[in-house]
Amino acid sequence: MNLIETENRTEELIQQFTALWEGSVRATHLFLSPEEIAEIKKYVPQALRGVARLVIAQDAQENPVGFMGVENQKLEMLFIAPQERGCGIGKKLMQYGILNYNIREVGVNEQNPQAVGFYTHMGFRLARRAEIDEQGQPYPILYMKLEA
Repeated sequence: MNLIETENRTEELIQQFTALWEGSVRATHLFLSPEEIAEIKKYVPQALRGVARLVIAQDAQENPVGFMGVENQKLEMLFIAPQERGCGIGKKLMQYGILNYNIREVGVNEQNPQAVGFYTHMGFRLARRAEIDEQGQPYPILYMKLEA
């Protein structure tokens, strides 16, 4: 596996990442209906274009198998292809982000216990909880900070 940073966010790359996002969300965000996923998906390309740093995890054939977005010491997004989950890609991306971008914060859906467990395992601890997400939807968010 190879990690690369990308500045060139072509339409093809945005489409690949949006598809990867959707597969990851369908595998992990079991609290979302198919209609809710479709609605959120409309905003993914904009988020991918707008995040300050975008890091891609590629397999041996240079296909994207995961990605993360980082801005202002905060992990904004981390998604892994469903077939690659549990293989250490998320851990490698996080370690890279902590080392290179000083990631100290993450917001995670409370209803996604696998993600909460992952970030806890990576050393993040609950700082605060919000009843609604950043879009005003009724999905509680746990804001976690990396312990020193």
